[in-house]
Amino acid sequence: MNDSTGQMTVQVWRGRGGDGDFASYEVPRRDSQTVLDVVSWVQQYSDPSLSYRFACRVGMCGSCAMMVNGRPRWTCRTHVDKVAENGRLEIAPLRNLPVVKDLVVDMAPFFDKWIEAEGVFHPSATREDEIPRIDPESELRLSADQATECINCAVCYAACDVVSSNPDYLGPAALNRAWSLVNDEKDGARAARLDAVSGPGGCHNCHSHQSCVEYCPSELVPTASIAGLKRETTRRLLGLGRR
Repeated sequence: MNDSTGQMTVQVWRGRGGDGDFASYEVPRRDSQTVLDVVSWVQQYSDPSLSYRFACRVGMCGSCAMMVNGRPRWTCRTHVDKVAENGRLEIAPLRNLPVVKDLVVDMAPFFDKWIEAEGVFHPSATREDEIPRIDPESELRLSADQATECINCAVCYAACDVVSSNPDYLGPAALNRAWSLVNDEKDGARAARLDAVSGPGGCHNCHSHQSCVEYCPSELVPTASIAGLKRETTRRLLGLGRR
């Protein structure tokens, strides 16, 4: 990066699948410039063949997540001034997911693991039944609420070293979702969900490195959710019943 000339050199990963390399681009330096601004400038003014994802640009959708200098981030809310290291800015696709092209990854494995973790609500009543009244201050409701703000950006999945070493691991987001449903009094698949998250790729694989917590843009604590799943699956194994 060279502020004196109003330009910076940016390394952007280009390629398909596992084949590719970094390409260098000279990008104008702007005040309050985000990493997404840089990527958009490259695509609009330097190389229109560059592929990447974005939508809201305000940190609501999570679709612009990429690796920035080796760390997963929402690029729309990441300012260049705060992440450039010794004048270096390197932008790559999220790790732990297959690359489709350039900065675009295939999110299917991420969402497949939500299904494997039974991260889908299973109704315990029909529309003809009276809607149950849930105390918003109950322990279960408060536990569920703490895990519900995930927007599926996969930043935690990209940050997770366990996913890197064990592709079968369900990952922080899927397990966090499972924990929210375990605590949902209206859900009817608690037993099946605990079985799903206690398998070979389940919650007991987590080493609590806290990378998911460090990088979660929504400031969630997936490791707390995973610890809850570890407790509940152990209680189920011992026949202790629900806490």
